[in-house]
Amino acid sequence: MSAPERIPPRSVTSEDVAADAEAAELLARGELTVRGRIREASNAALFCTIALDGRQASCIYKPVAGERRLWDFPDGTLAGREVAAYQVSEATGWGLVPPTVLRDGPYGEGMCQLWIDAQAEAELLALVDAEEPEPGWKAIGLAEVGEGRTALLVHADDERLRRLAVLDAVINNADRKGGHLLPTVDGRLYGIDHGVTFNVDDKLRTLLWGWAGEPLTAEAVDVLEGLRATLDGSLGARLAGLITPAETDATRARVDALLTTGVHPEPSGEWPAIPWPPV
Repeated sequence: MSAPERIPPRSVTSEDVAADAEAAELLARGELTVRGRIREASNAALFCTIALDGRQASCIYKPVAGERRLWDFPDGTLAGREVAAYQVSEATGWGLVPPTVLRDGPYGEGMCQLWIDAQAEAELLALVDAEEPEPGWKAIGLAEVGEGRTALLVHADDERLRRLAVLDAVINNADRKGGHLLPTVDGRLYGIDHGVTFNVDDKLRTLLWGWAGEPLTAEAVDVLEGLRATLDGSLGARLAGLITPAETDATRARVDALLTTGVHPEPSGEWPAIPWPPV
């Protein structure tokens, strides 16, 4: 297996920021029309179009009324956590979560997120019959593939994935699966499905363990320092209506821990490290 062929990752530009802000306005103020239901989703997820002043886009609408309550996430809503994850992503400047808002819709208040067309042929994850990953890949761990056989699960050694690993550590993502990674043809990478995030307890479950224990990049340290400052200011105020005060405090603590250790977190051993199913 050779290194994955993919469009080189790029930083989010000022044009991207402007486009994302316009998309967020469209999602917040546009007329929402339900077109169908995504049956694979564990909670109600509706495929919609949204239109405003001649502009139109596709989006996902997840009404709070369609959520299944989780015993370990008793406070707030999954929709609120999805929007909170977007707010934190925007504060990093990395633009890793599609524009997401909390708004009223045909079935009441819910999360509304811009639909992203993924690059189907992008290679970010793989199973290999080897003990060590080849150049361009990072090891996640061994996976059972049937008949008593195991294979090495790997992910691409990709700058965009590494940024997403940092974001997941900040928001305490309990469900980073392969199907939640959406690379696009223009070189951006988005993460979706952030309903189980921000828990006060360590819940990090992810397929992006390839950098565990490795030093954070200088870019990540700069981003985390900026994030820590805004958590005590404008970002903290925006999160106040989306997650609990204790969860916001826990987010500050996770940022502080990352800055103190200077490394990517490792599995705690107290919680399953990899979500199931992984994709």
